[in-house]
Amino acid sequence: MRLGIVGLPNVGKSTLFNAITKAGAECANYPFCTIEPNVGIVAVPDERLDMLTKMYSPEKTTPTTVEFVDIAGLVRGASKGEGLGNKFLSHIREVDAIVHVVRCFEDGNIVHVDGSIGPARDIETINLELVFADLDAIEKRIDKTRKMLKSGDKKYQLELEFYESIRQTLENGSPVRSMNLTAEEQAAVEQLFLLTSKPVLYAANVSEDDLQSGGNNSFVAELKALAEKEGSEVMVICAKIEEEIAQLEESEKQDFLSELGLSESGLDRLIKSSYKLLGLISYLTAGPQEVRAWTITKGTKAPQAAGKIHSDFERGFIRAEIVAYSDLMQCGAYSAAREKGLVRSEGKEYIMQDGDVTLFRFNV
Repeated sequence: MRLGIVGLPNVGKSTLFNAITKAGAECANYPFCTIEPNVGIVAVPDERLDMLTKMYSPEKTTPTTVEFVDIAGLVRGASKGEGLGNKFLSHIREVDAIVHVVRCFEDGNIVHVDGSIGPARDIETINLELVFADLDAIEKRIDKTRKMLKSGDKKYQLELEFYESIRQTLENGSPVRSMNLTAEEQAAVEQLFLLTSKPVLYAANVSEDDLQSGGNNSFVAELKALAEKEGSEVMVICAKIEEEIAQLEESEKQDFLSELGLSESGLDRLIKSSYKLLGLISYLTAGPQEVRAWTITKGTKAPQAAGKIHSDFERGFIRAEIVAYSDLMQCGAYSAAREKGLVRSEGKEYIMQDGDVTLFRFNV
C-alpha cells in the first residue's frame, strides 16, 4: 500500500511524515522545503501478530508494511507548473491513495500560503489543480482516440464516449472517483492513472488542545461537511503529538496516549482508515520459523492469496487449511482448535477473510 501525503504548504505534511516514518524529512516554515518526495516504509501495527508470536515463538515475526510518500506542497497554478507543480503532480500518479492533510488550527507563527485558515478553500485549491491536470491528460486521450476512429473499429467509438464522459465530469469540477462506474469502466480508469480517480482520506491537523477536547472545532466541522458531500472520510490528527509519540520507547507510548485520553496513536488510526479506503485486509501465517501478515484485497480467493507468498503456491494450489484468529486464541493452540473441528479445509473458491490463520497445501 502506497499512500501519498499531500496538501498546501505549511499544513503539517512533513511534520506528520516525520512522525509516522521517523525518516527525518526536512521540516521548515516555508513552502517547498520538500522538493523530492520523501519515502518511508513503516510496519503496520497488528496485535494479532504479537499474540501469535507468543504462541509459536518463531525465529522471526514479519508485519505487513505501508509506504508513505511525502509530496511537496501544492499551490494554485500547480497544473500549469507553478511552484514546481508538474513534478509534484507526477509523484501523485504513483500512489494508491491520497492522504490530504488539511490545516485546522490557528498559529500566528506559522504562515498560511493564503493568509488565513480555510479548509474548504484549501481543499478546492488542491482539487482544482488535480482536475486541471486530469483534463489535460484526458484531452490528449480523446485526440488520440479520434485519430484511431478512422480505422473503422467500433471499440474506439465506445472508448471515445467513455473518455468524453470523464471530461464532462472534470469540466463540472468533480473528481473522477465521484463517477458511478461499472467494474469494467473502473478497470479502464485505472489504466489512465488519473489523479482524481484515487481515493482520498482527509487528515484534519488540529492543535493538541483541540485533540484532547474531542478534536472538534469550526474548521473540522467545515471539513467534515465538505467530505460528506463527496463521500470521503475525515480523521482528526495532531501532527505535533504524533511527532512526540515517535520519539518515545514502545513501553512509554501507551502511558503517553492514556494521559492524553487516547486509546491509539494517529498512525494506527491512519493505517486502519487507509486499509478500509482501499478495501484491504490481512491474513496470517504462523509456524516455528515465521509469523507473518499478508495484505490482500477484500474478496480475494484462496489461490490468489497463496500467490502473494509465492507464485508456485497459486499455480499448484490444492487447498487452504484455515482457522479464524479469534477461534485459535480461544483454544490456545492450533492442535486444540483442530480437535474442536475449528480448522477448516477450503478450496479454490473460498474468499479469504481478515484474520484467517492459514496453511496452504500445494503441489507443483
